Parts: sequence; C-alpha cells; structure tokens
Amino acid sequence: MDFNVKRLAADAGTFLSRAVQFTEEKLGQAEKTELDAHLENLLAKAECTRHWTEKIMKQTEILLQPNPNVRIEEFLYEKLEKKAPTRMNNNEQLGEYMIDSGNEFGPGTAYGNALTKCGETQKQIGIAEREFIQSSAINFLTPFRNFLEGDFKTISKERKLLQNKRLDLDAAKTRLKKARAAEARAALWTEEVTQAEQEVRIAQSEFDRQGEITRLLLEGIGSTHAHHLRCLNDFVEAQTTYYAQCYQYMVDLQKQLGSFPTTLTSNNNQNSSSSAQSTSDPSIPVSSSLPTPANSIVTSGFSELRASSGSRKARVLYDYDAADSSELSLLADEVITVYSVPGMDTDWLMGERGSQKGRVPITYLELLN
Repeated sequence: MDFNVKRLAADAGTFLSRAVQFTEEKLGQAEKTELDAHLENLLAKAECTRHWTEKIMKQTEILLQPNPNVRIEEFLYEKLEKKAPTRMNNNEQLGEYMIDSGNEFGPGTAYGNALTKCGETQKQIGIAEREFIQSSAINFLTPFRNFLEGDFKTISKERKLLQNKRLDLDAAKTRLKKARAAEARAALWTEEVTQAEQEVRIAQSEFDRQGEITRLLLEGIGSTHAHHLRCLNDFVEAQTTYYAQCYQYMVDLQKQLGSFPTTLTSNNNQNSSSSAQSTSDPSIPVSSSLPTPANSIVTSGFSELRASSGSRKARVLYDYDAADSSELSLLADEVITVYSVPGMDTDWLMGERGSQKGRVPITYLELLN
C-alpha cells in the first residue's frame, strides 16, 4: 500500500515537472533540447506518410463504396466481427431490372431480347466489380489500415515517450542550473548540485536510449513505402483487370445488339426533320451504319422491288410501333403487302394491311417469294 502511494506521488511529481517545463518553454522562459536534424527529418517523413496514407485510404473507400451509409454499416459489422449482409450492387440491380422488364415485354420481341442481353451483361459487370472491390480491400486497403493502426501507433507511442524524456532532461537541467546559481551565491559546494548532476546524467541516458528506439522505428518507414508500392501495383493490376473485363463485356454486348434492327431509334431521331432530311442527303441511309452480308442481300431484294414499281408480300420480323400517323404499326410474323412510291427514303416502303397503310422500315421486313 505504501509502495503504491509513493509511486503515485512520484508519478504526480514527474507529471507536474513536465508540465512546468513545457509551459516555460512555450513562454520562452526555459531552454529546450533540440533533436538532431536526422531524427527531425525522420519524424517529418513519418507524419507525412501518415497524412497521405489516411487520405488515400479514405478516398479509396469512397471510390469502392460511394454510399456513406453503407460504409458506416460495413464499418460497424467489422468492429462487431460480424459478416455484413450480402446485397446487390448498382450494376447487378440494374441488370435485374433489365432482365425483368425484358421478360415482361417478351423475349421474342427485339426490345425485350435486347433488354435481357443488356441485363445479363450488367450483372456480369456487377460480379466483376464485386471481385475488384474484394481484391482492392485485401491487397490495398488492409495494408494501409494495418500501418495506421499498427506501425504508426507504435511510432506515435515511442515519439511521445521521447518527448517526455526530453522534458525530463530539460527539467533536470533547469534544476541543476538553479542549484549551481544557489551554490555560487553561498560560495560553497552543496549536496543539491551533486544530486542535480546525477539527475541530469540519468535523464540524458534515458533520453538518448529513447531517441535510439524512436530512430530505429522511424527508419522502418522506408520499408513501409516499399510495401505500399507493392500494394499500389496490386491495386492498379486489379483496376486493369476490372476495366478490361468491363470493356470485353460491353464489346460482346455491342456485337449482339448490332444484329438487332436500329431503324426505330433512327426514325425517332429523324421525326423532327421528317422527310426533308432524307431528300437533303439521300446518299446516307440510316441502315448503312451497320453493313453486313445479310443486309446486302436484303437491300438487293428491296432495290429490285423499287425498280419494278410492283408490290410484294413481306413477313414482319419484329414488333414495331408507329411514330406518327404516316407510319404503320407492325406485329411480328404477320404478312403484309409492301411497295415503293416515288421520292420515298430507301430505308422505307409503303405497307398495307387490309384498309390500313403507312410507311414501314425495311429492316423489320423479310420479302417473301
């Protein structure tokens, strides 16, 4: 019991001595032992490493998970050492909606089929994103976090001990200076001077030892940079793989969509200028943007029809909704009569179904013998 009381009293005395020394230094009333330039540079490098590691880590977390609420939720689950619930990411959710809508419109229709294929690709991109996030978290974020929560905390602890040892040393020097001044006034050697000199020697020894410990830890920052460089390479490799996968998925999707008729989209963009556009530049038909051998054969058949000024039966390949009253809506697999009229755009024909007639896009038609 007495030992604990004495120890508490000693600790309180040390704390008070450090506080007085620190205050006097701030007020310019006491001298301060400066660290050597090499150690100061190491401390500055460590602080700079901490600063930018924190910023890079936090911004990477935002990049991987833009939703702050989800980030907080994942943080809490991590601290509770529980597995966070699995949820679809944005690409997977979009893919799910596209597939559902494609099934609703009908996979047999051009639009429904295209939606389904787009949805499947979005889900593939979502899976690739999930793998990218997992790889980045393990190989990039975790080492950065380990440095901040492990190595740098140790450095901070030893740096604080070095600061305390420095304050102890300077407080001992101040007491020695005062004891010598009192000795000079008394003109005799006092025991207080001897005790103060002993305190300075002990404080100096402890300060030097703590400085060496801190220096060794700080010199490890170079190894930290080398490790973080490897982590950065892993992160870049994960990004490269992810973006390459996404690019390939979209190229494959684009090829699949290239086989679908595009006249509907082109026609909607064309309505604002109506037939004036086709007469002003008839040499660039809309369907020529995706030339294929099949298109060449089909175009040849329609060219013969326009040249003969007759009519032919044609089967409708896909559903088509008329954009205005000058067009004829179509249903897949129905058979209509088609013919050409003078001055009509080469991508269009006149179609008749009973008493109904109107313009129809040739890319939605298959001429029958």
